Amino acid sequence: MTNPWLTIIGIGADGLESLASAQLEQVKNADIIITAKRIAASLKQQTQTPIKADIHIWPVPFDPMFENLFKWKGQNIVILATGDPLWHGVGSIIARKLSPEEFEVYPAPSAYSLAAARLGWPISSCELVTLHGYSRPSNLIRPFIQPNTRLICLTGGNDTVHEVAYHLTAMGYGLSPMTVLENMGDKTLEKRIDFLAQNIEPNKKFAAFNTIGFQCIVDKGETVLPRTPGLPDNAFQHDGQLTKQHVRAITGCALSPSPGQLLWDVGAGCGSIAVEWMRQHLSNRAIAFETNADRIKLIDANAELLGTPYLKIIKGTAPQTFKDQPNPDAIFIGGGLTVENLFEQAWQALKPHGVLVANAVTIESRNKITSLQSVHDGTLSEIAIASLSEIGTKHTMKPALPVLQWRVIKP
Repeated sequence: MTNPWLTIIGIGADGLESLASAQLEQVKNADIIITAKRIAASLKQQTQTPIKADIHIWPVPFDPMFENLFKWKGQNIVILATGDPLWHGVGSIIARKLSPEEFEVYPAPSAYSLAAARLGWPISSCELVTLHGYSRPSNLIRPFIQPNTRLICLTGGNDTVHEVAYHLTAMGYGLSPMTVLENMGDKTLEKRIDFLAQNIEPNKKFAAFNTIGFQCIVDKGETVLPRTPGLPDNAFQHDGQLTKQHVRAITGCALSPSPGQLLWDVGAGCGSIAVEWMRQHLSNRAIAFETNADRIKLIDANAELLGTPYLKIIKGTAPQTFKDQPNPDAIFIGGGLTVENLFEQAWQALKPHGVLVANAVTIESRNKITSLQSVHDGTLSEIAIASLSEIGTKHTMKPALPVLQWRVIKP
């Protein structure tokens, strides 16, 4: 086992006073300290603890700093970060680049822990989300907005508070009580501000260092959008090219997403399958392949509206557009199945043990599916949905076009 060459220390809002004696000694003896601009300023202002180290401000994003880190290896390097560095912080970035034997972490209480303590909420009963840091759009919060859910949210400052209040109100959760906790841990600056989402003052300014806690209270009569597949059709903007709600629910289950997996949505239409895949877990990723420019605009709008801003959209004709894309864990083919070599190239790109699901309505695509199933095995299912319809003064069940679904797992 190698000795760690990098030390990451969590620090509270009260600066070096929050550190245990052993960590304070590590800071004193450091040759190089890497930290955020705010912490660096506090280090330079304090006079009680002598700091001999060269102080460097980490860039945003952090990745360019790695070149310097490896160059400095062998010196006494300390990274100072706010709270628990492994809670969405710099420690999580380091952990993706270095092996666990190369660094050691000394966490301080995270903003989540501090906020939960002040709100009196068990952390296990809360959803913990970050909108802080490089390129985290505030609409990432939307899939988490569910009835009675408690959320603790790290923010990107003043604007994030107003944006979260907007998302709550726009989704019909305007009565949700929000608490903004400013400068937690700072004996002189800490402050708590409470209000309903719909009542936020438009020009209200909040401290740059804040954390939000809120409980989602849905307005009476509002439609709830769950994170499970099968959202109402009117939750999406579409031109009719939409996998309908009940078929979409069955398709979402057939795709069997696990956290962190990548989906290719081929012939994405308005992107409903990809959006619902990503809503099921924050770490899920998806690529929507679509040729129609107007539908690409719809995909983009739905991703924005339903809280999946990281959905990647590839414009062009499949399978040519598959080139240079990361290999998927799952593929859904909702359109273009009869295009020459589309299935073959999709199948080649699919990871081993990955799942492919294809839906067919036309005779040509149904024939293609049955032909492929005879070679690759998998399961065939016919999905027949009927909905209530009026005939004069009476009612009947009107069937939709049946959908033939093929599900196959790659060996």
